[in-house]
Amino acid sequence: MRTALVQLRVDSDEPPAARRERAAARVREQADADLVVLPELWPVGAFDYERFGAEEESAADGPTARAMGAAARDAGVWLHAGSVVERAPGGELFNTSLVFSPDGALAATYRKIHRFGFDRGEATLMSAGTEPVTVEHPAATLGLATCYDLRFPELFRRLTDAGARAFVVPAGWPEARAEHWTLFARARAVENQAYVLACGTAGTHAGVPQAGRSLVVDPWGEVVAEAADAEEQVVTARIDTALVERVRETFPALKDRVL
Repeated sequence: MRTALVQLRVDSDEPPAARRERAAARVREQADADLVVLPELWPVGAFDYERFGAEEESAADGPTARAMGAAARDAGVWLHAGSVVERAPGGELFNTSLVFSPDGALAATYRKIHRFGFDRGEATLMSAGTEPVTVEHPAATLGLATCYDLRFPELFRRLTDAGARAFVVPAGWPEARAEHWTLFARARAVENQAYVLACGTAGTHAGVPQAGRSLVVDPWGEVVAEAADAEEQVVTARIDTALVERVRETFPALKDRVL
């Protein structure tokens, strides 16, 4: 499976509409990929809390869904379009990921379960998702997680039990904790013997510099591709989904689980 992680630059001075056009152009450039991934909350910026309400949209037919569905269709790719500030029919806000099939249809959504901010920011402005989500990509079952979720291994165990062979993790991870980002991505890969495709943002959200460092980790925990720096770029890698089965057979640690 050919993967392309688009480490999109997100800065507060660029209008969301312009960024949607730029992101769509980036997706269309990856027509040779089997899966393209964008970062978390790239239309608004993951730390730009004051703009969440102004940039809320429908996950099904909002401006980001329309633009990304068209881009996926034009490129003929599976697209994990990162996440948006979703306004649900009941009025709640969610940090919701969107996944599109190559015909441009919305194939899955995932509402982020673990919200960051403790007693402020996302944790107070958004509601928590409740359901783990997997997607049946032709090459492998994908488990969906978002940014802060990476710190909670229980979610990844549930995704593994649901058949996931690769985890897709869009993020807006801050530069201040960049080492944690790489550490957790490798840990989730090793303990679940699965690939991790972790796509972060470049730029600065509301004064918070972003780590970048988008990376692909294999089931042994080896980094097979990584962003050269924190600037906008595309990280590409071919992943061998059969390697997941070989690793699980030759080192069957998952069979020894007790809890």
